Amino acid sequence: MIKNPIEKKSLREHLASISEDCRESYITESANARLCAVNCTNMVNEVKSNFHLGELEGYILSQGYIAGALLSSCVKENDRIQLNIECGGPIKGINIEAWACGAVRGYLVNNPIPLEKPLESLDTSFLFGPGFLSVTKILEGSKTPFTGQIMLESGNIAKDLALYFTTSEQTPTLIYISLEYNKEGDILGAGGLLIQALPGCDTSAISALEERAKSLNKLSRELANGVSIREYVEKEFSSFNAEHLLHSPIGFSCPCNEKNFSGLLKSLPEEEKEAIMHSDFPLILECFNCGTKYEYTRSKLEELFGE
Repeated sequence: MIKNPIEKKSLREHLASISEDCRESYITESANARLCAVNCTNMVNEVKSNFHLGELEGYILSQGYIAGALLSSCVKENDRIQLNIECGGPIKGINIEAWACGAVRGYLVNNPIPLEKPLESLDTSFLFGPGFLSVTKILEGSKTPFTGQIMLESGNIAKDLALYFTTSEQTPTLIYISLEYNKEGDILGAGGLLIQALPGCDTSAISALEERAKSLNKLSRELANGVSIREYVEKEFSSFNAEHLLHSPIGFSCPCNEKNFSGLLKSLPEEEKEAIMHSDFPLILECFNCGTKYEYTRSKLEELFGE
């Protein structure tokens, strides 16, 4: 994977001045629930840069990446989890993959998103339209992935993902995704919360957490102001005796590399290789999961095909 540099100097300086991207895991003793909190500010800006996203595309895909970072807390060791949305609206779909270690990658099916007229509000539900949301857990050592699926109900990633957990996995869940922008359209803060009931958690405890969630200080604004995700959680949920369990890194990462793409080219049938050699150069192959572009000149391909 190759990351494109973030070109805007003021944004680079801002990202260097705030808390690092990370995932913090807690258990709330008084409510018998688990809480995962993520700061993804640097990650979503790298994603925007690699995919050359516009503001709307960045807004939608950033939500997917924050959701993926939260979902990474639901698997362990070398396991990974996939979030897939297939829909009939202009977006057409989102595909996100996250590893337990905190690596996240993924893409919008339609980039750019085709619009007949400019948006008049932040209600993007019509961009999704009818469709399905599925979550797949790929567990190391297991021959068969586990997949659950629901129909999209709100066209809001956080709400529909919470609905998935509540209905498909019978786990009452709250999900909060937050993005902070400046007037120039830069993402200055990005983060999210996932709160799930543990076995034995009663409805009154979940109700108390739901009420607290309604009055939280805006997460992304706090992150943009330099507050760490751990400071945020321990302040906002102090009344729930949130016990810190684990600190983990979070980052935009993809295992693609030039060697893999070269191997794919070498494995092509001879007629396809010949067709490539008669096409325009350089040949540019793009990883759809991270936007990395690998460039091949004619001489480079002649050497590769001659091996």
